[in-house]
Amino acid sequence: MTTNAAPSAGSEPRFQTRGVVLTPQDLTLTDWPERAARAGLTTIALHPTPQKVKAFVQSESGEAFLADCRRWNIAVEYELHALDDLLPRALFSKDRSLFRRDEKGQRVLEGNLCLHSEPALEIVCQNALEWSRVLRPTTGRYFLWGDDGAPWCRCPKCRELSDSEQALVLANHLLKALRREDASAQVAHLAYHNTLPAPRQVKPEPGVFLEYAPIHRRWDIPYSEQNAPDAADSLAALDANLAVFDHKSAQVLEYWLDVSLFSGWKRPAVRLPWSEAVFTSDLDTYGERGVRHITSFAVYVDADYVTRYGEPPLQEYGTHLADWQPQQSP
Repeated sequence: MTTNAAPSAGSEPRFQTRGVVLTPQDLTLTDWPERAARAGLTTIALHPTPQKVKAFVQSESGEAFLADCRRWNIAVEYELHALDDLLPRALFSKDRSLFRRDEKGQRVLEGNLCLHSEPALEIVCQNALEWSRVLRPTTGRYFLWGDDGAPWCRCPKCRELSDSEQALVLANHLLKALRREDASAQVAHLAYHNTLPAPRQVKPEPGVFLEYAPIHRRWDIPYSEQNAPDAADSLAALDANLAVFDHKSAQVLEYWLDVSLFSGWKRPAVRLPWSEAVFTSDLDTYGERGVRHITSFAVYVDADYVTRYGEPPLQEYGTHLADWQPQQSP
């Protein structure tokens, strides 16, 4: 077994989680666990939905991937847009009250659930337990997000809560359910797109941690320069969320390595527009706020990408993450 690389300065890495988020299709690059370990990373997470990830991990190639992660001492997590699977859409024809109302007041099949439906919450939590028996993270951290960018409920009761607050209500419920079988479980609250604004009326239960994913920011300039009131996914949103959530457990989910994003989520993939200057500046921005967990999507970094463009900047990414230290302790 090979352990993860230590920081060159000889001290413990400040960033405890140093990871990438991949889809099963990216694992045509079959030595991803070895590459991650040699770059000093700690964690690979699989994406995008429970059904797709389950099919992979139960396949021969998925079993080989998990075995390689054990061999190379790489933690495995599952970062999932989960509600389509936690609340099966087939239930809509049987009980529409489980599902959200849209702005017109109509119950709709698409997107999330009604948080004031006790049966809906029971179904979601029970299914989360069942999925967790198959997709059990090695870290105890569960990422069961809402449907991707979908609005939340606008029924008379739910509409009093923002989308962020509804997402946090669900995370609090999921934590209680998962701890029935995993006493150390922690659950992510995803701050992303319509849930990026910090919740105000709802507080996280101990064990619910922030995952901050500023998908609408710019990557050609440092995030520290994106604090104007009209900036997309302004840095102010991170500070507002860190005022609600514990900074020590918070994770940033970035897109520095996300070839799929820079390719407009269409193949063939483009070459990653990597900027070491932006990346290292961003590490200062996050690290000096006390964030200890950092990961990045690296979707489309697969065998075809390496054939087309050569090696991605994975070693550079991992080395900077492992070596980073604050100028002053936060």
